[in-house]
Amino acid sequence: MPRRKSVARRRKPSSRSKRSRKSPARKTPGRFRWRYLFVGLLIGLLGYGVYLDFTIRTQFEGKRWALPARVYARALEIYPGQSLTPTQLERELTLLGYRDNAASQAAGNYTRRGDQLRFTTRAFQFWDGREPSRQVRVRFDNGTIVHLQDQYGAELNLLRLEPPAIGGIYPHHREERVLVRLLEVPPLLQQALVAVEDRQFYEHRGLDFRAIARALLANLRAGRTVQGGSTLTQQLVKNFFLTNERSLWRKANEAVMALLLEWHYPKTEILEAYINEIYLGQDGDRAIHGFGLAARFYFDKPLAALAANEIATLVALARGPSYYHPERHPHRLLARRNRVIDILEQDGGLDPAIARRARQAPLGVVPGKPGAISDHPAFMDLVRRQLREQYHQEDLTSEGLQIFTTLDPAIQQTAEQSLSRQIARLDQQRNLSGSLQGAVVITRAGGGEILALVGDRHARFTGFNRALDATRPIGSLIKPAVYLTALSQSQDYTLATLIDDSPITLQADNGTRWSPRNYSGESHGQVPLFTALINSYNQATVRLGMALGFEPIAATLRRLGATRDIPAYPSMLLGAVNFTPYEVAGMYQTLAAGGFRSPLRVIREVLTADGEPLRRYPVQVEQTLDGKTVQILNSALQEVPRQGTARALRNDSPEGLRVAGKTGTTDDLRDSWFAGFNASHLGVVWLGRDDNQPTGLTGASGALQVWGEIFAELPGQPLEPLPHKELEYHWIDPRSGRISEPGCPGAAYLAFIKGTAPQKKSDCAGGGKRRQSNNPFNWFKGLFQ
Repeated sequence: MPRRKSVARRRKPSSRSKRSRKSPARKTPGRFRWRYLFVGLLIGLLGYGVYLDFTIRTQFEGKRWALPARVYARALEIYPGQSLTPTQLERELTLLGYRDNAASQAAGNYTRRGDQLRFTTRAFQFWDGREPSRQVRVRFDNGTIVHLQDQYGAELNLLRLEPPAIGGIYPHHREERVLVRLLEVPPLLQQALVAVEDRQFYEHRGLDFRAIARALLANLRAGRTVQGGSTLTQQLVKNFFLTNERSLWRKANEAVMALLLEWHYPKTEILEAYINEIYLGQDGDRAIHGFGLAARFYFDKPLAALAANEIATLVALARGPSYYHPERHPHRLLARRNRVIDILEQDGGLDPAIARRARQAPLGVVPGKPGAISDHPAFMDLVRRQLREQYHQEDLTSEGLQIFTTLDPAIQQTAEQSLSRQIARLDQQRNLSGSLQGAVVITRAGGGEILALVGDRHARFTGFNRALDATRPIGSLIKPAVYLTALSQSQDYTLATLIDDSPITLQADNGTRWSPRNYSGESHGQVPLFTALINSYNQATVRLGMALGFEPIAATLRRLGATRDIPAYPSMLLGAVNFTPYEVAGMYQTLAAGGFRSPLRVIREVLTADGEPLRRYPVQVEQTLDGKTVQILNSALQEVPRQGTARALRNDSPEGLRVAGKTGTTDDLRDSWFAGFNASHLGVVWLGRDDNQPTGLTGASGALQVWGEIFAELPGQPLEPLPHKELEYHWIDPRSGRISEPGCPGAAYLAFIKGTAPQKKSDCAGGGKRRQSNNPFNWFKGLFQ
């Protein structure tokens, strides 16, 4: 027994010794942690690489760029027999960016000699097909086109100029491109990019280690960054996928993504993407990306039409659009451009003679920078509003839609300049300290197309759009609706019907009393209906309106196009209702169209980015008012500028300008309105202050001045009495409402439904003892009444 215990005791230390030899195995979990960490890091890097690979493939193969919708004005059509002067056509060409250059027959150049213009149009893809570039000659005679010929001498029946681009509908980052395919890119541009930016582009696989080493050495010697080693592929990755952050992590991502991009895609696709993505400048809020847009922005040409010196200029800008800015640093850019030309000559890309001429050429960057985000923000605001009724915002900012609108650039320019000029003059006259504001809406009479729209005295201002959003009392602009309601009751009212213009006081249910007065403070007793209208007599209008009733007048306003609720109280009869200039234009449009209502529109067609038709917006017409009744009213509205509240217009208007219209003035001279039209155009002008303080302007002393200046410049047709089988016209005396004669003082030529005209003659027409029409002095005096 004792021996066994001894043995047992000897074995125990042996056991402890054995365990002590195995004790290093306790550190095994620590080794595994390092291994796990290393393996996890590899898996993470691999996973991140897979993520980067997925990012590259999904974005690069999918929709690579958000393309903003391009918005165009109307395309000018010219034809033999058209009323158009050489000056007007030259102005249109200038607005399109054409240059006066007799030495060149390239697209976008013109020359004028007397009554003849020669120019070469630019090709353009329209809704109904592609219009080729043409060399044309236009000859005029007495303000009319008499010959329209192509370069071969063949007569053309119609020529359609390309529409000017007026803006875009941009994503929040306001980038824009004109996408080009590699086949459309001049070979010289491709060669220049590779020669200047990445000589080993076709040899490396995304990274050029020799270039990186050279750059590193040069930067170390200089003590600062003087040279970069990025390949074109790396530059594309940085612009397309990454930010401009300066960090090692961003550079590492850039390198890995460049390798992955080269692994998946051929050089041609990478170069094409680079050409469309590269940042080449800034135009206000808009970033200029890609050589396609840069060619238009800097040279007003398509990329394929650039000369060697122009290609070299764009390649020079790729190194740094701010550093080589053509306006701020033209000498830097010129030197860099010439360096690009030297490199091309050395590489055999340019013949020495061509290279010499290219170096001698000026920069040639066009002034004015065509194609800005928008020179007409108020009009573009309406374009966006109407498009959003049928398109999602994302479609408008990313699908590259082509939007063709109704804007007439020449009329828009006239409206902007006239409003600005007249407001500046009135501001100074009335000592308003720059507070006077205004809005203008010009439409095509009869069609509802908006040709011009201005929402601020400073037309480029992008803030509050008064044309669309300034709801103001319209004053006497409402009166035609009152009188139209009366004339629709032809059994009771004609333009010669006598109505009472004596003082009137009305009492409301709450006991308040209202006593409207005429602007002059005078009463006129019994006057013909048309006299009360053209002179805007308040007392006569209120009496007439109260006899007709509020609801019939409100119904007339709705048929004219009003969509707002019309209050049923007496002051409504004198315009105590709020409308915007745009809404007023819609109502007067129905009068100008003879009772046919057309919703005001600015969109004509929408095309896809590839030029495929997507949607057309035809004219919509609905007859809402009796045509002969509207014609009767319009015959009276023609007397407003002839001898009514707008008679100041005839002093400044061209001879033969026959128009119809109505002035509007609100309480305390806060708002000044004029709405008027001829056979071609309708215009509405509003002037006032944003703080609703008095301006001291009536409709005649304010808005009418702007309207008159605009319409004096428009190539419009005068209003003529339209033949109608149920209507007849008579000269009417403005005091008695009796039949008169053309030479009688104040005689108005007015329309009547057959059988409703007055039967009695005025004294001037031989209806009394005194016959004045034979008196030459009275006839002469009548011309100035």
